[in-house]
Amino acid sequence: MARVKGAMMTRKRRNKVLRLAKGYFGAKSKHFKMAKQAVMKSGQYAYIGRKQKKRDFRRLWITRISAACKLNGMNYSTFMNGLNKAGITLNRKMLSEIAINDPAAFTAIAEKAKAAL
Repeated sequence: MARVKGAMMTRKRRNKVLRLAKGYFGAKSKHFKMAKQAVMKSGQYAYIGRKQKKRDFRRLWITRISAACKLNGMNYSTFMNGLNKAGITLNRKMLSEIAINDPAAFTAIAEKAKAAL
């Protein structure tokens, strides 16, 4: 039986890593050893970033809703409590969009939340 050598698969594996490292600074895009480390680390950052993005957007929406609530004479927690008691099930993303694009509608929602308390 003929001996199988791994040159082809090794080259494919290395080229895959080097393709992923394209555009990195200096030796990180040219040398396999450094490119491998950089690609591994960038993958970790990307994984963590996908989780952080969700947190960051939620924090942004809450900040926007809170600012709009203050204009209507209440704070965020009492507003959300009033919404729950009034049976209004709008998520924070939609509430923040309403607060930015249609302040009159947000005021109407805030009045319903006040009335439910």
